[in-house]
Parts: sequence; C-alpha cells; structure tokens
Amino acid sequence: MSAVLCRATWLTQQAARSCLRWVASPTPDYSVLTHLECSRDGTRHDADTVAGTSALGAPLLARYDLERAASLVSPQVIAARPPDLWRYHELLPVRDERHVVTLGEGMTPLLDLPRHGARLGVPALRMKDEGLIPTGSFKARGAAVGVSRAKELGVDGIAMPTNGNAGAAWAAYAARAGMRALIAMPVDAPVITRRECVVAGAELYLVDGLIGDAGALITKAVAERTGYQDTSTLREPYRLEGKKTMGYEIVEQLGWRAPDVILYPTGGGVGIIAIHKALQEMRELGWLRGGFPRLVAVQAQGCAPIVDAFTAGLAESTPPADARTVAFGITVPKALGDFLVLDAVRATEGTAVAVSDAELLAAQGALARDEGTWICPEGAACLAAVGRLRESGWLDGTEDVVVLNTGSGLIYPDTVPVDVPTLTAHR
Repeated sequence: MSAVLCRATWLTQQAARSCLRWVASPTPDYSVLTHLECSRDGTRHDADTVAGTSALGAPLLARYDLERAASLVSPQVIAARPPDLWRYHELLPVRDERHVVTLGEGMTPLLDLPRHGARLGVPALRMKDEGLIPTGSFKARGAAVGVSRAKELGVDGIAMPTNGNAGAAWAAYAARAGMRALIAMPVDAPVITRRECVVAGAELYLVDGLIGDAGALITKAVAERTGYQDTSTLREPYRLEGKKTMGYEIVEQLGWRAPDVILYPTGGGVGIIAIHKALQEMRELGWLRGGFPRLVAVQAQGCAPIVDAFTAGLAESTPPADARTVAFGITVPKALGDFLVLDAVRATEGTAVAVSDAELLAAQGALARDEGTWICPEGAACLAAVGRLRESGWLDGTEDVVVLNTGSGLIYPDTVPVDVPTLTAHR
C-alpha cells in the first residue's frame, strides 16, 4: 500500500488510535535510547534526567543501541505501521508509549516537481512538503518528540525563544500534553505564529530585537521560575530527534535509498544536523542502500553566517552585524550548533549557498505558478539555491534532488502582495 493511501486509511482511525496510545500497557523496547553524548568531546551523559547542554556548553546528542534496534525492527515492519513519525519509535527517545503526545505529525508528501524542475534544468526535482504538518511547519516534529520526552521526565512547563514557528508548535503540543508554555519572540516574527501561541494558551512576550534577545529573556525567566525547562534550539536534546524523522521518511519514501542532494534552509541548523544523524543511524542499521546525499545549507544573504564560515574554511561562524531577511525563520545570527552544520555539509561533500530576498520571493511565486503549492520563504530559498547551483555547474542536471519546504506560505501572507482591480457589482 502506498504511503498516501496508507495515510488516508489511517486518518479515519486516528481518534481511536490516539486513545489506545494513552491506555496501552508499557511496550518493552519501545525505545532503545541508551545515553546522551556531548557533541564536542563525546562524553557520556544520563538520558533519564532533564538535560540541557554539556559541561562545555555544547549540544547533547541522543544515542541508541542500534544493534538492538536492528534485531527488533526492519523496514518491512515499519511499512506496516501508521504513517506518522512515531513509526520509528525504537529510534526515538520516549521510553513508554503512554507518554507520546501527538497531533498526527509526520509522513509528509515527497512531491515530484516536473514543471519547476524542467524550468531549473533539474528534471528529477522533488520537494518534501512540511507545510502540511500540524501547526503549518516542520517545527511540529521537534515539538512532538521534545514535549513527549519532557512530559515523560516530569517537566511541568517549557520555555523558549523563537522566530515564530517553533514557538507556535511547542505551544500547541504543550497544550496537548497539559503543560505550561512560556514563549518569547521578536516583534517582527510572523503575526500568525503569535496568534498560534495565544490560542494555545501560552504565555507570550514580544521582544524588540532578534532571537538572541528573546533567548536572554527566556534564560532569565527560567532562572526565576520553577518547573520550566529551557527548550531553546539545541539546549535540550530531543527537538533534534523529532526532526531527524524527516531524513528517515525521505529515505523510506525513495525505497530506502537517499537522493543525490538534499537542500535545507538553515537558521539554527537543527534540521540539517538531524538529517545527517538519521543517515548515519540508517547506515549503521543496514537500512540505507547506497551512499549519502550531498547536504546543502541554504541561507539568505541578509543573514548568512554558515555560508560565510563554509566559504572561509572555518569550523564555526561569526554573527553578522545586521541580520535581516524576509525569510524570518532563518534569521539566526549565531547558531549554537553551527559547527555541527558545517561538519554535516563537509562530511557529505555538500556546500552552503546564500540567496537574496528577491531571488527567494521570485522562486516562491514561480513554484506556485508551476506546481500550485504556496510555500514559506525559507523553503523558497532552497529552490532559488537549486537554480544557482545549476547555473554554476555544481548540479549538472542528472541528480535526484530533494528540497525541504519547512512551512506553509499561509504563515507569511505578506510575502505575496495582492494588487488586483475591484469590480463594482451591478444589482
């Protein structure tokens, strides 16, 4: 049965499955999580306490008993499971199925883009469309797993800075879990994400500044309150685990092989780090047929610290003086995991590309006209980058290329001006 048909059948049973998920007896080996590992020095940390970063201030990475996982589950077993991200639960950190908090996230379509691919000179162009996931962006993946694990570990509330979409997602999943949510975002963040936080009952603050300024507010608030976990980007280990399921899904949807190239809009960088982690896990599990894809980090010219560091051959990035782009979700002047992004790109012989706001907005409109899908400006940056890389010869046109669209264009209505005549009705 195809993933699309499987999902259509499953959606009619979602309410019943959700209830069963909460009342079922604990499942042995639901997760084979073993420990957390410092991404800087590899030191081992306890996975069953509430964790932030390592003693070095570096992100912690979840590690699993992959040999055990391979004995428990296979691609054939996964294929028979419901088409949500929890189909990979052995490789996710929630130990008890009763703690899973879900809104049906995962298994988004991998769409062929024949007309747009022909326009760009890349016939085998596909798009992983995260705009169709709950809350309208890929951030729901990280929120689903992060909130579930926080609930399992006894956290009462989550607190985080956001450029909009992550806060909206974590607020929604916190509400679903019966937890509190404290969110701070720049005043220039998309208004719709602000409304998503409010309607979910989150405590929301707007900051006159960038995401780093919102982060300072959250750090202070968490220090002054009890029961809250700081779930800022890469300051807790499990958002990344939710996002790595994009990598698992892409490989599964292509028959357990990887495309030649994956382009990802890169701000905090969790997604590209997570996809690289998923590829490494699948190779060790023996599930990935063939080699790794080349990973491409895409940024906007108004905020391109990763691209600058990659071009200069540096191991870490330097924040730009005045970070600005219409692709607000990737306006991250200094990512905590920048070194991990650069490692992923270099290890896969990928590259990093910055495009202008004019280019990405043009790409957004061209895709909608060619294929009928309105994507977010961050996702559009990847399509603009495909054009750039084809023109430069880095892509020769024979590759299987997957771009990640990380959210719905509906979240960013102001990216499409409407200037049409108004007709007078005659009665």
